[in-house]
Amino acid sequence: MSSVKWWARLSAAVTGVALTLVVPAHAWAASRGVDGLVIEAVKSPRRRGGLGFLPILGGVCCLVVVGGIILALVLISRNRKRR
Repeated sequence: MSSVKWWARLSAAVTGVALTLVVPAHAWAASRGVDGLVIEAVKSPRRRGGLGFLPILGGVCCLVVVGGIILALVLISRNRKRR
């Protein structure tokens, strides 16, 4: 039970730190008009480079990460059932 309390406190602290950093940065970006630059960057046509396989590489990387998370969850759940 104490480990659950410890993880809950740690996650609350990390969330607080993240919000402390993200909220002012977001307010600064909104006041400077940076959101307009982002919208224009999204609307502009993308130039294709010579490396056309990079989106495929990104998809493979994403699948590897998701597979690793699923594998970790399966291994953790198996260790709990043995007790």
